[in-house]
Amino acid sequence: MPRRLFGWPGFWLALLCGLAGQAPADEVCAIDDADREVCLAAPANRIVTLSPSLTELLFAAGAGVRLVGTVDFSDYPPEAAELPRVGRHDRLDLEALLALEPDLVVAWISGNPREQLDRLRLLGVPLFLSETRDVEGVAESLERLGRLAGSEASAAAAAATFREGTRALRAEYRAASPVRVFYQVWEQPLMTVNGDHWISQALALCGGENVFAEAPSRVPRIGLEAVLARDPEAILTGGAGPGDATWLEAWRDHAQMTAVRRDNLFVVDPSLVQRATPRLLAGTRAICEDLEVVRERR
Repeated sequence: MPRRLFGWPGFWLALLCGLAGQAPADEVCAIDDADREVCLAAPANRIVTLSPSLTELLFAAGAGVRLVGTVDFSDYPPEAAELPRVGRHDRLDLEALLALEPDLVVAWISGNPREQLDRLRLLGVPLFLSETRDVEGVAESLERLGRLAGSEASAAAAAATFREGTRALRAEYRAASPVRVFYQVWEQPLMTVNGDHWISQALALCGGENVFAEAPSRVPRIGLEAVLARDPEAILTGGAGPGDATWLEAWRDHAQMTAVRRDNLFVVDPSLVQRATPRLLAGTRAICEDLEVVRERR
């Protein structure tokens, strides 16, 4: 059973209404990704997000006007640049965060410091814990965040558009010949994703086969020899930033690889692929176009 939590301004109101046998008329609830039922006495008006992806999700869910703070590198949409910063995702400025008097903080389970989230919880700050793990999770996150922010109609429309886009891609590439792909997340240490990750699922929508799909960790560290042994037909990476092909150039030293021999080395915009937001749909379309090039070069 999910644990039920109330936002701090509405806690006593909720308690009194519960004693009277009635729920607050405007109460909103959603299950977060830690399986906790987060309930607010009314839709949140002052929201702080603790990762760039979560900032994007709130704007996409129609709740951008309710955001009062976020963390560094929250750069999309452009309006996000105007929001006050409360530190980085991996080191929060709790004093700055509390000064914003949020009635909801949307946190990143694996990316924010656990001890700082625990501190916020002890102070009574309402937390919604988020960890989008797959493609469908993008749409589900939009819907749940829209419920808590009072923008359900906008969130539902955004979720429906995202789901329809993924269905269309799946149908378009269902019969495409498979392409064995290595997706590089990082260079030092060398990192990729397994089959449970949304990036791997995006590859699959395009007819791509992740050569490390069976890895036990979602974002495993791997060795160069393991990549060479799998001999992928294509290598994709977001690099260190948009348009950065530096990591791909290093692979050219391994001319025996099929991907190198056929020049199937592609850069994708990391903000479109490595953030679990509605823009993943655009990133997936770009991947599909790259894999079509691979097929033409056979």
